[in-house]
Amino acid sequence: MDSTDFHLKQSPYSDPGAVPADLPADPRELAALVRNLLIHREEGGHFGYAMPEERRREDAEARYVSEILRILRERSRAPLTEHRELGERFAGTCRDFALLMCAFLRATGTPARVRCGFATYFEDGSSPVTHGDHWVTEYRLPDGSWRLADAQVADGAHDVPFDPLDVPRDQFLVAGAAWQACRAGDADPDAFGVPLPTGTLQGLWFVRCNVVRDLAALGGVEVLPWDAWGLAAKDEPEVTADDLALLDAVAAATATSTTSATSTTSAVSAEEIRRLCADPRLTVPAEITSHTTYLGVRQVRLPESLRG
Repeated sequence: MDSTDFHLKQSPYSDPGAVPADLPADPRELAALVRNLLIHREEGGHFGYAMPEERRREDAEARYVSEILRILRERSRAPLTEHRELGERFAGTCRDFALLMCAFLRATGTPARVRCGFATYFEDGSSPVTHGDHWVTEYRLPDGSWRLADAQVADGAHDVPFDPLDVPRDQFLVAGAAWQACRAGDADPDAFGVPLPTGTLQGLWFVRCNVVRDLAALGGVEVLPWDAWGLAAKDEPEVTADDLALLDAVAAATATSTTSATSTTSAVSAEEIRRLCADPRLTVPAEITSHTTYLGVRQVRLPESLRG
């Protein structure tokens, strides 16, 4: 299976099951549709919406697109392609926007993959973190190049100085590129992380975790943003020189080289991704640790079909 075919195939996480017959094929229309179906669980204030606390805490624990769509259908019997009020939407995270966008692109014939990394365009200057933990969708154009799409900022939902279907790669760094910049001394590791109600998480260890999660997503295991295992679960003092060398190899395989400020024609090798995912320090195991934001730390056992 070549890279294009691999990224047309739904993963167990992205598989939507039955999709609307009138689902548009145009990526821009799909991004608007995703934006209409989801609200970020921390966006309530942005939209003047009093989000139910239960939804804010629990919706984003849904791992699969099929589960997201089930919740959406429970909240409104209207077709998914019709306008939804905020209270009828799924309260997720950036990962859910990226995964649902990826699922819809794959379902309509556009190769796509979920990318984990860091965005600069949500920061307001109040936090030392200037590169915030974020997930987007990468999709393939007919000419073979790949672009980044952020459905969360589509349709004017957020004021960003770029086309949400063509996110500049200096505005969103895939995790491997962030790792390379930090390792080379070109970026401050403490600028990368995520401010949370429980405290700010930042530093090279956080970049390392996203490198592992991005690799898993490229391999078709689009985990939750707070899942950890293997090299993503090690305490910093336990990371060895061999571990660092492996992470450098992952970054080299996943960062991609850009030919413009936005698109890239350097395809991520599906064969190399599979080889790296097979390393026991990187492969998603039967049981992972989920460091949920609101529901505490817990062990989660994954079905065999949902592992690396």
